[in-house]
Amino acid sequence: MFDRISNGFSLAGSTWRVLVRDKHLLFFPLVSGFLFLLVMLSFAVPLATLVDWNQFQAQLQKNNNRPPVWVYAVSFAFYFCTYFVIIFCNSALISCAMLRFNGETPSLGDGFRMAFARLPQIFAWAVVSATVGVLLKVIENAHEKAGEIVAWLLGSAWSIMTFFVVPVLVVEKTGPVAAVGRSVSLLRKTWGEALVGNMGLNFILFLLFLPVILLFVVGIFLLIQGSTVPGAAMLVAAGIAFLLHMAISSALHTIFLAALYQYAADNRIPEGFDRHAIESAFAHG
Repeated sequence: MFDRISNGFSLAGSTWRVLVRDKHLLFFPLVSGFLFLLVMLSFAVPLATLVDWNQFQAQLQKNNNRPPVWVYAVSFAFYFCTYFVIIFCNSALISCAMLRFNGETPSLGDGFRMAFARLPQIFAWAVVSATVGVLLKVIENAHEKAGEIVAWLLGSAWSIMTFFVVPVLVVEKTGPVAAVGRSVSLLRKTWGEALVGNMGLNFILFLLFLPVILLFVVGIFLLIQGSTVPGAAMLVAAGIAFLLHMAISSALHTIFLAALYQYAADNRIPEGFDRHAIESAFAHG
């Protein structure tokens, strides 16, 4: 057990070193976050200005808190757009990570080029993901508390089953159904390493988040003390640091996912990863 935990932290450290070596990979989660914000605004502004929310609340009360059909249609469109943006940018990042693991020097253009080459697969998976998201919402709204629990359980199971879907789509160019089956197969082999490796990553990210918390605390303290300009500057710095932390977190988890996939699917040690750590980890799977 302790060997597996040790290997998990070693894998996390290797993932961190890959990102340090290829810092430009942070660009992909930053682009994903920016596009996600645009999607949010493109839905929020029309909904805020065109919908009579007083009437909407009255309809909810009349229908036992069940939303009208148009809400599910809008939800599907929103889910599709957000999933498409996230999957596209993750596909680009995974493509670059796979190039690095195979001894090449990836560029941002390489990542976007390979993601564009997988547009049919990305589109199909975004449709499937959006459909599942809407179905879970229907279940959640159908039976109040029981529906929330069932939707949470099904959503958690779906997230686990689809853990490897994006790298499968990128590398193997399969359809959504085959990708889910392949993901489940790979997960059976790597679930332990995925768990402890993510524990190691989360520990690293926790340490990196401590300075962000400190900046927020110092900024608020300065504002309370009447130092408006320094306090505001600290809060702005904390906000920027928080966004950077989110980008680092996303990049690390995606790189780790790509590394797990390469070893599980091809039995090849990703460049930048310790051979003993990854072979010892998988020897227990």
